[in-house]
Amino acid sequence: MKNTYAMPVAVIALVLGLAACSSGAGRASSTTTTIASSTSAFSLTQLPDLVARAEPRVVTIVTNLGEGSGIIWSSDGTIVTNNHVIANANSIAVQFADGQHVPATVSAADPFSDTAIVHVARTNLPVANWVTDTARVGTFVVAIGSPLGLTESASVGIVSGTGRNLPGATGTPPIADLLQTSAPISPGNSGGALVDLQGNVVGMTEAYLPPSTGAVSIGLAIPAPTVVNSVKQLIATGSVQHPYIGLTTQTLTPDIAKQLGTSASTGAMVVAVSSGGPAATAGLQPGDVIISFDATPVSSADDLILAVRENRPGHVATLRLIRNRATVVTKVVLGTRAT
Repeated sequence: MKNTYAMPVAVIALVLGLAACSSGAGRASSTTTTIASSTSAFSLTQLPDLVARAEPRVVTIVTNLGEGSGIIWSSDGTIVTNNHVIANANSIAVQFADGQHVPATVSAADPFSDTAIVHVARTNLPVANWVTDTARVGTFVVAIGSPLGLTESASVGIVSGTGRNLPGATGTPPIADLLQTSAPISPGNSGGALVDLQGNVVGMTEAYLPPSTGAVSIGLAIPAPTVVNSVKQLIATGSVQHPYIGLTTQTLTPDIAKQLGTSASTGAMVVAVSSGGPAATAGLQPGDVIISFDATPVSSADDLILAVRENRPGHVATLRLIRNRATVVTKVVLGTRAT
């Protein structure tokens, strides 16, 4: 049986999907409900037309490892998806809303933003429109994609929160500053679209918290401006620039703290310092335990990674750390990591 993508990240199951209503299912209620959009009142009876307009701009991505979703970026066959949808795949194909099934190749990918570009030999494709600002909490959205291989599926919800972080797992970097949505999603919809009432893409679906965590309709998506920035860099240079601190760290545990004899109880312990990197220039040493980044407490290695990623290269960060049993405050100028 072919697997749909569900990349584990701690207890978070990756790969979005839309579980609930399919685009062709259901019948309009005789009672008209309206929602105030940014431009006009929107009737829920208009949802089928909205989904019909948006669906051709979302595709199913099929690999030898599983299935995911993608969003058409340009009419010449350029498609955007999550890096984890195509990572390590030996074969990739794209299925369009009109039923055509076309082989695809990876043009560029960036694991740190979990963004990738695939290309197909097909033109005159309908192109998605991306919003330029991060969607506000409360924005009504429709998630479109291929959960569990169920192509052209849609579910509705709102943007429930912003600035959410997704912890990393072995071989998977954490991702910062995500949208939270209540639109039901499931494995197989990674790389799909989260669209507003005008059909504009406000985010690319990224992950969901499964029911086993006690969560109810908690999904995550990469905000449209972040996706657009990453894709433009991938197209221009084949890579995305990310802030870089030049450290290898691990989460401080009670056992490690006891072995080190440090007074810190939590933090990111420095395991290695990259020669010539920003941290080395600032004088950080193996065994240092970083406990805050600017004003943000650091309780784990992931906390530090996310704090770095929320800034830009050139940012001067203030680190508070424990060295032996003394508190040290130092400044680090973040560099650039090109992937």
